Amino acid sequence: MKKRMLMLMSVVLVFVLVFVAGCGSASTTAPTSNEKKPFVIGAVFDITGPASSLGIPEKNSAQMLVDQINKAGGINGHKVDLKILDDKSTPAEAALDIKQLIEQDHVLAVIGASTSGASMSMVPIAMDKQIPMVSAAASAAIVRPASDHKWIFKTAQPDDLVAKVVVTYLKAHNITSVAFMPVNNDFGNSGLKEFQAQAGAAGINIVTVQKFEASDTDMTAQLTKVKDAKPQAVIVWSTPPSAAYVAKSYKQLGLTMPQIQSHGIGNKSFIDVAGDAANGVIFPAGKLLAVDTLSASDPQKSVLSKYASDYQAAFPGQALSTFGGHAYDATNMVLDALKASGDNPTASSIRDQLEKISNYPGITGVFNMSPSEHNGLDTSSMVWIKIANGKWTLDQN
Repeated sequence: MKKRMLMLMSVVLVFVLVFVAGCGSASTTAPTSNEKKPFVIGAVFDITGPASSLGIPEKNSAQMLVDQINKAGGINGHKVDLKILDDKSTPAEAALDIKQLIEQDHVLAVIGASTSGASMSMVPIAMDKQIPMVSAAASAAIVRPASDHKWIFKTAQPDDLVAKVVVTYLKAHNITSVAFMPVNNDFGNSGLKEFQAQAGAAGINIVTVQKFEASDTDMTAQLTKVKDAKPQAVIVWSTPPSAAYVAKSYKQLGLTMPQIQSHGIGNKSFIDVAGDAANGVIFPAGKLLAVDTLSASDPQKSVLSKYASDYQAAFPGQALSTFGGHAYDATNMVLDALKASGDNPTASSIRDQLEKISNYPGITGVFNMSPSEHNGLDTSSMVWIKIANGKWTLDQN
């Protein structure tokens, strides 16, 4: 009986010790009373599908920046929870994604999408829900007029600005007749509209317009018509991979007039797909592709150099992309707006802070927002790039 009692007491003692130890372990992992609630923001990028060469560096750049912020302690002591969704390069999916981020994840702001079409599908939802959205796409229609797009901002150079840069180049080189080849989507059609609006006044005649689909891989038919029209130069307004297939067909047909592409080819996938046909192509782009040639006095130099260094360290072997820069700028702006909003940011406070951005050096350019301007870039944000030997080079001609 005595032995039985001793055994029972031993079992009880072991149970108590295990229970106490378990309680002690739980208490070390329980959240402290002064732990701050994370700030939740969302992003929609074209991570898969035809525009993935844009969306992947954008996803990488946004996540890299948030990781850096969180590692440094967050914003005002709050960690940032970035919810990233893939719109699969389709406007319909982008619309579903932003609804999920707003209605289920309760985000304070949304970054993206990568393309103009996807961004345009998100705009009415962000407006209706009154959630600030910072697009990484090009079409000026995403934010204009600002009076009708109170909650919408964007970081990529708008197509009307790029058209102005291209027209200026053509005039400087005495080119008065061009063929225009836009991809048949929101990006290409908007580029055509903006170029047409400026070309006539500059004395530039568009001798033919030849559209192609984003999924096309052979543009021989369109370029044969271009050849027959005898333009002095050909302007292509698209993104990879279709923009690269234009260049390949261009070389196969032996066309020799200057090929001017848009800022939509500012990522290495264009060179990868086009191969040798990429050589000789010129296009306007942000300064990231020419970062090593910038003077120390350039207001973007330090920002560009840090981004380039950080990105290549975080993603070894991946080439820099101007599209990654668009997302980096958008994410940075949202994070700065959160910081300026204190411990209890709201969608309205973030929107108001975005509209106050002034002399803000980013990857894409120096931004100046206002109630009437929700992009804030000018022509100084762009340089001319020429592809030579499969590499970006600064074109100073």
